[in-house]
Amino acid sequence: MTRRRAARCAADIATTHGLDSISVGALASATGLSKSGILTVFSCREAIQVAAVAEARQVYVDTVIAPVWGADPGRVRLAALLDAWVAYQRAGVFPGGCFVAATSAEYGRRDGPVADAVRALKREWLDLLERELTTSGSTEPAEDAFRIDAYLVAANTRRQLFGDDAALETARRLALAVLSG
Repeated sequence: MTRRRAARCAADIATTHGLDSISVGALASATGLSKSGILTVFSCREAIQVAAVAEARQVYVDTVIAPVWGADPGRVRLAALLDAWVAYQRAGVFPGGCFVAATSAEYGRRDGPVADAVRALKREWLDLLERELTTSGSTEPAEDAFRIDAYLVAANTRRQLFGDDAALETARRLALAVLSG
C-alpha cells in the first residue's frame, strides 16, 4: 500500500513539477509517509521516479485503454480511445494533465532507467495507435499515429497553459479526421 500510494503521488507531482522535482522529502510531505517508510520500499530517488512512470502507465491503461478494449479493432476502437483520452483529461486524473506528454518533453534527450521508462511508455502508446491504424486500413500507420499523438499533445499543452478545454474536442476532431483520410 505504501509503495502504490507513494508511486501515485510521485506521478501526480511529475505532471505538475516534473519527475526531477521528486525527492524523498517532498514525497514524504505530500503523502504523510515518513522518509524512512518511503526508503523502505524504494531504494533511491531514481526508483521512485521509475515507479511513478509504472504507476502512471497503470492508471493510463485502467482509464483510457481497458475500458475500450472490447470495441471492434481498428476505427471503432481508435475512436473509443480518443473519447476515453478526452474523458481522462476532463476528469483531471492527473493534476497536470497527461503524464505521457509532461514527462516525454522532460526526459526526451536523457539516458538512464527513468528516461528508458518514459520512452517505453510513449513507444507503447504509439505502437497501440499504429496497430489500430493498420487494422483500420491506414497505408501510413506510423505517420498517422504521429499526427494523432501530435494533436493530443497539443491539446494537453493548450489545456495546461490556457485552461482551454475546447482544445480537447479540437484534437479529438482532428484525430478522427486522420481515420477518415
